[in-house]
Amino acid sequence: MSTSDAAGLGGGFTGRHGLLGDDALRRANEILGSLEARGLETVRLVFADQHGVLRGKTVVASALKSAFREGMAITSTLLLKDTSHRTVFSVWEKEAGHGVGALTGAGDVMLVPDPATFRVLPWSPHSGWILCDVYFKDGTAFPFGSRTILRNAVDRLAKAGMAMVCGLEVEFYVFKIDQPRLNHGDGGMPATPPETSLLSHGYQYLTEARYDALETVMDELRRACQALGLPVRSMEAEFGPSQCEFTFEPAGPMDHADAMMLFRSTVKQVCARQGLHATFMCRPKVDNGMASGWHLHQSVVDTGSGKNLFVPNPDGSLSTAANGWIAGLLDHAVESCLLTTPTVNGYKRYQAYQLAPDRIQWGRDNKGAMIRALMAPGDRASRVENRIAEPAANPYFYFASQILGGLDGIERKLVAPPAVEKPYDNTATALPKSLIAAIEAFEKAGFYRDAIGTDFVDYLAHIKRAEWDRYLMTVSEWEQREYFSLF
Repeated sequence: MSTSDAAGLGGGFTGRHGLLGDDALRRANEILGSLEARGLETVRLVFADQHGVLRGKTVVASALKSAFREGMAITSTLLLKDTSHRTVFSVWEKEAGHGVGALTGAGDVMLVPDPATFRVLPWSPHSGWILCDVYFKDGTAFPFGSRTILRNAVDRLAKAGMAMVCGLEVEFYVFKIDQPRLNHGDGGMPATPPETSLLSHGYQYLTEARYDALETVMDELRRACQALGLPVRSMEAEFGPSQCEFTFEPAGPMDHADAMMLFRSTVKQVCARQGLHATFMCRPKVDNGMASGWHLHQSVVDTGSGKNLFVPNPDGSLSTAANGWIAGLLDHAVESCLLTTPTVNGYKRYQAYQLAPDRIQWGRDNKGAMIRALMAPGDRASRVENRIAEPAANPYFYFASQILGGLDGIERKLVAPPAVEKPYDNTATALPKSLIAAIEAFEKAGFYRDAIGTDFVDYLAHIKRAEWDRYLMTVSEWEQREYFSLF
């Protein structure tokens, strides 16, 4: 037994398959040795599913050692569900989501905790929290696991001698809960949403009065984030009524994808304990509402020198890396939409003159363009901001799409088209208008079949088609108003 593994974790499932390295074992032993001193009673073992939703099991603190050593079994159907929590593959057939027999029969897969993600939840201080990766029982990683997809993309960029640096701007809503809708008839798949009202009026962007109206909630969220070690930079009152925005300091893509998962969970849970409803839904169906976006600032550095490769040339022209990265993001924007904007609702944000993109283009410090370039010669913070995503996106898939698309542009030596100044008055290619258009583009294009794999493309498209089919077969309020009296 090594000195870094006093608890003997290396002899179990995770040790036999080499799933926890020396640093992870050392950290796991430190965590186990601190549980009693921290007063922890339970630990939440969670993983990010295909939708970027946290799922998992809670164990008593004394059982964490077993989870580190042997993993934690969970039902494999969690990997096969759409956003209504319905299993959309037939688990009794040979082909059940991934490979012949791999997930057939609704058997178990294994969660392996990542000690580096361990936190104590400030709003539930007897509770630990830890992110996990998903493995099959033979110790191989579930290939469509959210963190696995991003990890592979990060590794591919690293092999090219580069690393991504990113910063987050995330918009969301916080409302009062007037009626939680907890009658028996409200507990369906999905459940009836709560009835809500505002915390503050909107369309007074960045006024101190609006921030003050939201400050109590902002403070609770900020304090929780800071206690968790999340790199909060600013809190803002956004355009919409009761709409908020948090921004975060730059970090690596895996760190920020993990942070986004923890942030969304923190916001929803802290608010719920105060009788509030927080939502990262892109365009909630509320009067006078405005769509929420998720803007991803990104640059690429040389891993050898640490140099920011997006700093422009002395004459202000794009660097070679920035040129290729922007061109790659634009070239793959349509087929990437399923990863950046994965819900039916998200496509209702792509509207002209709403400070959101509706077509594929880039501009210099232009908030109507999909890609906003924030660059100047000598500015070490030079970067691009992709404004395409909705805040409900799976962060691992979103970040992977940026890395893979941008790297492809660099490797193919693509050249970005001229920057636009009038983003809503030109003939640039439009972004997809619906989820089904994004699904079809994702399936048809060969890029992600090559970059991630055909099985992943078919798996994710199948799940999202199930979501679209349910939406399509639901009679809308528009149809009822349009036709019920007319015909």
